[in-house]
Amino acid sequence: MLYWLAAFSDGGDAFNLFRYITFRAGGAFFTALLFGFLFGRPLIDLLRKRQRFGQPIRDDGPESHLVTKAGTPTMGGVLILGALVVSTLLWARLDTPYIWMVLLVTMGFGAIGFADDYAKVSKNNTKGVSGRTRMALGLGIAAVAAGWAMLFHPAELTGQLAFPLFKEMLLNLGLLFIPFSMLVIVGAANAVNLTDGLDGLAIMPVMIAASALGVIAYAVGRVDFSEYLDVHYVPDTGELLIFVAGLVGGGLGFLWYNAPPAAVFMGDTGSLALGGALGAIAVATKHEIVLSIVGGLFVVEALSVIIQVAYFKRTGKRVFLMAPIHHHFEKKGWQEPQIVIRFWIVSLILALIGLATLKIR
Repeated sequence: MLYWLAAFSDGGDAFNLFRYITFRAGGAFFTALLFGFLFGRPLIDLLRKRQRFGQPIRDDGPESHLVTKAGTPTMGGVLILGALVVSTLLWARLDTPYIWMVLLVTMGFGAIGFADDYAKVSKNNTKGVSGRTRMALGLGIAAVAAGWAMLFHPAELTGQLAFPLFKEMLLNLGLLFIPFSMLVIVGAANAVNLTDGLDGLAIMPVMIAASALGVIAYAVGRVDFSEYLDVHYVPDTGELLIFVAGLVGGGLGFLWYNAPPAAVFMGDTGSLALGGALGAIAVATKHEIVLSIVGGLFVVEALSVIIQVAYFKRTGKRVFLMAPIHHHFEKKGWQEPQIVIRFWIVSLILALIGLATLKIR
């Protein structure tokens, strides 16, 4: 919205700053951060009043959670989404199709998560919305986003899958690009959802992965950068840096209250929405495979659950002491802050490796 103030510029005044994506990204970051600080505490107080019992704790989880996390309000993802949407609408160019695509996915998955969280707290159990319903709704949203991306991608990239480390290698998926993109978006949403099990564990890796994808979006959205780096040019994706800046600002505002011991959980409202956003950005920028690197922590968390369930059904034994894998380390005696901070470090390393693929081509 504020971008249009640049129309009043003669090229040498303050209004000219609104033409620059980097300036508007900074504005989005601080807007979202301020939003988090202003509305964080009132939202937590409201959630405490509305949620008499707080987030229901699973009986089959770590025993310590029944004591340390019982009664903590959930649905704090509303704070992140509010900060993200307000800052994006305020600072991004709203005539950019990828902005609306990513917002659609974020808010759509946020709505699914909100319904699930509300069902859990209102009934005071851990069931919520059925898995089939969540999956069907998520696939529907992802299908719309995938079709949207195909419609606005450059003709030479439509339906193509790009590979990191290779300059010109493309795999023509054709219409199969839509189910592939659906898998990326839904998979990312559920992987982040599985990771959200300890105070501060999910939000920082999300911000780290999003920051890496934001840099990629800015690079592939500029002709000069994409030519220098030998990456495929995707016009208008640079505006996604503003969305990412809002996500990081809102995430930091949330982390202020989610740091151990957490005063609020993001719930499925936040984890599904943020995971879906990561997947949508990757699809928009043609960096779906790189997402598996920068978001490698989420991949490992999801794989640990898949391996545990498959192996247990086949043998009746467990590979991990408990899945997802962060609970395995809890069972081994690691303290919660140890797990969280070490997983943050792993996320940062993976994000740097993912960014390195921009140049190693």
